[in-house]
Amino acid sequence: MKHQIITISREFGSGGRTIGKQLAQKLGIPCYDEEIINQIAEESGLTKEFIRESGEYAPSGSWLGNALTGRDLYGRSINDAVWNLQKSVIQQLAEQGDCVIVGRCADYILRETADCLTVFIHASLEKRAERIVKVYGEREESPKKRLQDKDRRRKAYYQFYTDVKWGDVRNYQITLDSGVIGIEKCVEILADLYQTKREK
Repeated sequence: MKHQIITISREFGSGGRTIGKQLAQKLGIPCYDEEIINQIAEESGLTKEFIRESGEYAPSGSWLGNALTGRDLYGRSINDAVWNLQKSVIQQLAEQGDCVIVGRCADYILRETADCLTVFIHASLEKRAERIVKVYGEREESPKKRLQDKDRRRKAYYQFYTDVKWGDVRNYQITLDSGVIGIEKCVEILADLYQTKREK
């Protein structure tokens, strides 16, 4: 039997990272999030801050802007190097055993090599705005503008490297509205699905 991998894609501020961590703790399996960043930083010599940003967010909110930004005469960019390292690290982690992987296009990267439960966590703009102020504090930029910018750049990154539409419900096995269902209930639902798949 292949390892059971749960990949969690999420809108910014929806609590997807928290759900991933709590789910992994409940199931007694690893959750990979910051660990991916640390490993890429170690292998590349790049800063964690740079990898955290460039491994999931496009520099621009448009596909064309990302195709042209920061490339040398041969069409290569540092973002491409991070993408290739990220793919390698995620594939290695999935080979080690059951786990939860948060973000970083893991659902796409593992689509042909692992048995994945692909999840998308979302919530209303209002619920997410409320949550990011509570979790990250106030900023000069309005919460809703921060959310829209993050989502736009995350969507552009995903589409640029996968040629798949980020957030399209048809690309995930389950989507959950954390603003309506709540973090704890999302964790319960996903834990039940994991156990069901494990028993088959």
